[in-house]
Amino acid sequence: MTTEKSGADILIEALTDLGVEVVFGYPGGAVLPIYDALFKQERIRHILVRHEQAATHAAEGYARSTGKPGVVLVTSGPGATNAVTGITDALLDSIPMVVITGQVPTALIGTDAFQEADTVGITRHCSKHNYLVKDPARLADTVREAFYIATAGRPGPVVIDIPKDVQVATAAYTQPGPIRHKTYRPQTEPDPALIEQVVDMLAAAERPVFYTGGGIINSGPEASQLLRELVAMTGAPVTSTLMGLGALPASSPQWLGMLGMHGTYEANWAMNKADLIIAVGSRFDDRVTGRLDAFAPHARKVHIDIDRSSVNKNVRVDLPIIADAGSALRAMVDAWKTRGHPKPDLSEWWRRIEGWRAADCLGFEDRGEVIMPQRAIRALYEATKHRQPIITTEVGQHQMWAAQHFGFEAPNKWLTSGGLGTMGYGLPAAIGAQLGNPDALVIDIAGEASIQMNIQELATATQYRLPVKIFILNNEYMGMVRQWQELTYQSRYSESYSDALPDFVKLAEAYGWKGIRIDRLSDLAVSVDQMLAHDGPVLVDCRVAKLANCFPMIPSGAAHTDMILQANEVSGEMDDEAKALV
Repeated sequence: MTTEKSGADILIEALTDLGVEVVFGYPGGAVLPIYDALFKQERIRHILVRHEQAATHAAEGYARSTGKPGVVLVTSGPGATNAVTGITDALLDSIPMVVITGQVPTALIGTDAFQEADTVGITRHCSKHNYLVKDPARLADTVREAFYIATAGRPGPVVIDIPKDVQVATAAYTQPGPIRHKTYRPQTEPDPALIEQVVDMLAAAERPVFYTGGGIINSGPEASQLLRELVAMTGAPVTSTLMGLGALPASSPQWLGMLGMHGTYEANWAMNKADLIIAVGSRFDDRVTGRLDAFAPHARKVHIDIDRSSVNKNVRVDLPIIADAGSALRAMVDAWKTRGHPKPDLSEWWRRIEGWRAADCLGFEDRGEVIMPQRAIRALYEATKHRQPIITTEVGQHQMWAAQHFGFEAPNKWLTSGGLGTMGYGLPAAIGAQLGNPDALVIDIAGEASIQMNIQELATATQYRLPVKIFILNNEYMGMVRQWQELTYQSRYSESYSDALPDFVKLAEAYGWKGIRIDRLSDLAVSVDQMLAHDGPVLVDCRVAKLANCFPMIPSGAAHTDMILQANEVSGEMDDEAKALV
């Protein structure tokens, strides 16, 4: 059945047919026809953010926590350019998202019209794909194709730019059929012969390590369950990237913790001394590998990834397997069973790992009534772990402390900006996660600098009555910048101290939130309980030790074996090559 509809109505109809329930956006002149179409329907809920960057991060949080693609609607020109940071963030962290932007009328494109920007050109290199739709008859098929591309293979953001005249012109709308792209058909199933090969390598290895990443989370909950089954059968240790936390429970005895620049001593040493590394859904990022010529020098490396371009890009591997992480893990579990491999004796390997664990690299000392940031994170974890909260973060020291000291038992509970490292991500991501999981406890662990990047989104949570919690680790510095200045530039703290911080409690109350300030360690537990007992949004200003640093760490340009465990191991000056890698 076909009916004539305006382009705006076709867009809304296509989104509805695709099952879209929530759109994050901000109106403007170039999308007024679409907003009018939204006004006349009741099937899609629009969430009015206060900044277009926040719309993209909210869509990311929604997508990451639910497994559904996030949808964004913004106007032309500054609306689209404000969204670019979030689009890039989603690209680097492989988040499925469709961003719909308004554009000036077709006849005005290229004339420097009011609020015109070359959205397709600007987003070409920070999106998975993009479109400029010039014919309303092509709009519905374009939307369906965009959702397919955003979610198939390695997920990512897709941009659809729609001129205003296309929004008001009419065309026939056809109910959708099966979506099948002519050329983009990513390989999801692994080669069985390669799976048998990696399983045999794993059975023969004396010092194996599973190196897992966000690809397991993106593959869906079944992939995490299959990982747990596989590591239980093989007895091998598991470490994870920042984006992969929660795929294996943090309480598992086979869990080594996060690896990389601020990873654990045992995870990094195990990677360095392994004879077999099986990378699943991870990409050998520079923050993981450290100095490339010293990375796992004695290990054979297997790389399982759905994105062919990620294989052999940073680290040469011995066995590449192109496949969806979940499909590959299922095939490995089946192959291990059918080939009759017994559980290997890795007792000697585990004895070495336990020796590295004994270093207690995440240990710290309390300082009287001063709140150590690690203690604050652990107090938050102990008070909330029974509820398995969704944790978002901003970017900086607090992000790394959260990754180190908050234990995640399930996937889709940890939402952070890994690849781009975007300050301002956490609050809008928490809003998106709360909308997608209305009954969940959602907490944004923030820094006092990062939270101000999108602080206006307090109003969004108030408007939609979202009980989001913000827990600020306030040390009055851009903490990670200050730490690097201490370690690299002999403590020359150039522009990293915050001279004019707001009263966060009063600021929270101005937006209709409950505000809580914590100044002493003895007040920490009861204040966290007060935060959790309040059924509306809460902002906690937790004043922590000002000069605490995040350890352990691998200095830029160093090898895993050069980890710094304490501040007294740092010289305060690095060579120019290392500075360039910060």
